[in-house]
Amino acid sequence: MLKNIANTLITWYIKNKRELPWRNTTDPYKIWLSEIILQQTRVEQGLPYYHRFLKQYPTLKSLAKANDDEVMKLWQGLGYYSRARNLLSTARSIHTDNKGKFPTTWEEIIKLKGIGDYTAAAIASFAFNLKHPVLDGNVYRFITRLIGIETPLKTATTKASVMMVLNEIISNVNDAATFNQALMDFGALQCTPKNPKCAHCPFDSLCIARIENKTGQIPVKGKAISIRERHFNYIIFLTNRNSIYMKKRTANDVWQNLYDFPLIESLKPIALKKIMLDPDFKSWTSKSEITEILSLKPVLHKLSHQNIFVTFHIIKISKFLNSEKSLIFEIEKNIINSFAVPKVIETFLASHYFLNSIKNI
Repeated sequence: MLKNIANTLITWYIKNKRELPWRNTTDPYKIWLSEIILQQTRVEQGLPYYHRFLKQYPTLKSLAKANDDEVMKLWQGLGYYSRARNLLSTARSIHTDNKGKFPTTWEEIIKLKGIGDYTAAAIASFAFNLKHPVLDGNVYRFITRLIGIETPLKTATTKASVMMVLNEIISNVNDAATFNQALMDFGALQCTPKNPKCAHCPFDSLCIARIENKTGQIPVKGKAISIRERHFNYIIFLTNRNSIYMKKRTANDVWQNLYDFPLIESLKPIALKKIMLDPDFKSWTSKSEITEILSLKPVLHKLSHQNIFVTFHIIKISKFLNSEKSLIFEIEKNIINSFAVPKVIETFLASHYFLNSIKNI
């Protein structure tokens, strides 16, 4: 039965597969790059980033020698920026420690920074045709429905059950790469989270969830993720020299190594008057004079485990800020788009309202 599942999957895949550029190569660098980009990212969103990265860094060596800020700028908009940091760190590690040669076994690949079980299996099978099954959300959904697993997702029990089935199937497959691609596409295109195409499914008569009318209940979700609420108060200091102040986020926090503005974080919404009493604010402006103020309405920026309420306060100052004991620095306003910034700031900078506000202050 399990061998028939593999044959049926591959037959379906040949007829329905998505044409994607990283499927036309066995180059582990290109496959690794695509897999890192597609972590937590839809194919449609990741595809242009894949092309841009390959154009700028066509080889692992070129990426290994890249400038950190340039890589972060190229990644801007994709989110989950630790992926970009790990990508660069791993490229440099392979280039330096492994003479530029990408590891060829699952055991070696899994040791690389930023690579987990799924990504290691994808690279091992797609680049080297090794029999390691991929297990992502699409595959979880398909297999748990097919064999009727009703334990919660992302538990050791569920993973062990699914992996046991996948390992048994792939052990009898000649083309591990095609089998794994078929697994992922089937979950993405056929066995979808909502409204799966059960009426036209080749596993219609075998699927336990379908037979027991449980496709809406399987896979079983675990407990809801706790969401942290934060309040970011960004201060946009504008000078009469047509310049602006920024800083680099160096702490182990969201958007690490990206650039943003002087920031005062609060536990709840606070008025600008209270912000101006903050020790950091008073230190920054101790040698200057505030001439104009414009506060914008807060915007909500959602991350996977955080809701960040962002308020931009545009403040015109007459002199330099006191940045001696701070990470903030002054730049000309016309080069601000050369810095890699979080999505919420990218949107802010692109807004006509912001541009108009600058002109009017």
